[in-house]
Amino acid sequence: MAQRLTYSTALMYLTLLLALLLAGTVQAASALIPAPPQVSARSYLVMDTDTGHIIAADRENERFAPASLTKMMTSYIVEYEISKGNIAEDDLVLISEEAWRTGGSRMFIQEGTQVKVGDLLRGVIIQSGNDASVALAEHIAGSERAFADLMNQHARLLDMNDTHFVNATGLPAEDHYSSAIDLAKLAKALITKFPEHYAIYSQKYFTYNNIRQPNRNKLLWRDDSVDGIKTGHTDDAGFCLVASAKRDDMRLISVVMGTDSEDARARESQKLLSYGFRYYRTHQLYTAGQVLEDSKVWAGSRDQIRLGLTEDLAVTVPRGKTDQLEANIELDKVIKAPIEQGQELGKVRVSIDGETVTTVPLVALEAVAEGGLFKRIWHAIVLFFLGLIN
Repeated sequence: MAQRLTYSTALMYLTLLLALLLAGTVQAASALIPAPPQVSARSYLVMDTDTGHIIAADRENERFAPASLTKMMTSYIVEYEISKGNIAEDDLVLISEEAWRTGGSRMFIQEGTQVKVGDLLRGVIIQSGNDASVALAEHIAGSERAFADLMNQHARLLDMNDTHFVNATGLPAEDHYSSAIDLAKLAKALITKFPEHYAIYSQKYFTYNNIRQPNRNKLLWRDDSVDGIKTGHTDDAGFCLVASAKRDDMRLISVVMGTDSEDARARESQKLLSYGFRYYRTHQLYTAGQVLEDSKVWAGSRDQIRLGLTEDLAVTVPRGKTDQLEANIELDKVIKAPIEQGQELGKVRVSIDGETVTTVPLVALEAVAEGGLFKRIWHAIVLFFLGLIN
């Protein structure tokens, strides 16, 4: 009887050990992430739109000719001006001779005619019209040169530190350049700041003056999750594409600059998007205004204050590692009134496998005024003795 018990016990332990080993193997395998794909481009990246996390990149900070990717900034400024009420889509733009004569890809607007801002915007985005770009630049800033100065001001506001524009079209010009990371920042701004206009970037065709032209972004036909953004090509820049796609709750932006053909820019962009969606996910941790901590307030009209974040907090993590995320709250040692709403009073530090992923400010979700004189004096005495004890 004793021998049978020993044998069954040993068998049970062996079975348990094998199960644990197998579970460990499966867990380890689920966390394995292959190297990013080989991408035939001078520069590239793929980025999580919500978090700004760069999943894969090469030479993303180097400056290259952006060709018609320049028009992303042209359309950004038009959408910005519309959002501010400075212009409207139904406003009529008088087409100048200079706009009409602009070479390269065209919307085929006619000199001396009046065209709606909304039609010109579609001519820029869908047809990549150089003539439409110049017409809008003149309408907003008076001249293309003045508009280029406006483009550079917006670039600085968007932290596009490796970008300088000379024109609104992307036609070859000295000292006209951008980088993959800067173009990704611009794409993110287009998507998040002006969602009411972003649907234009997914339109496959636009007809003006009885001329129907297709969107040059081939991924719109090949991948239903792709809904933008812009292509570009010159002999100097090569074939370029900024693309964006959304699957489930994750949106990615890819940038390829300097590929050797239309098919190549679509193919290399598809590689980057597929890699990002396959091996990474966006994980939502907290929402803006969510109470993360109630903290003691000294010398205040109230004794407690609610703390949280001013913006949603999401992180990009390798698939299979979500359960390894940790979020730690670091509070100021003494929180003393008066406190303004939005005042930073600590930090939220998010880590995975012991490495910090991101750190964001923890702020007051409400204001707290000073307490009465007696309370302020009493709390000052208490804090003094607590300091001595510490």
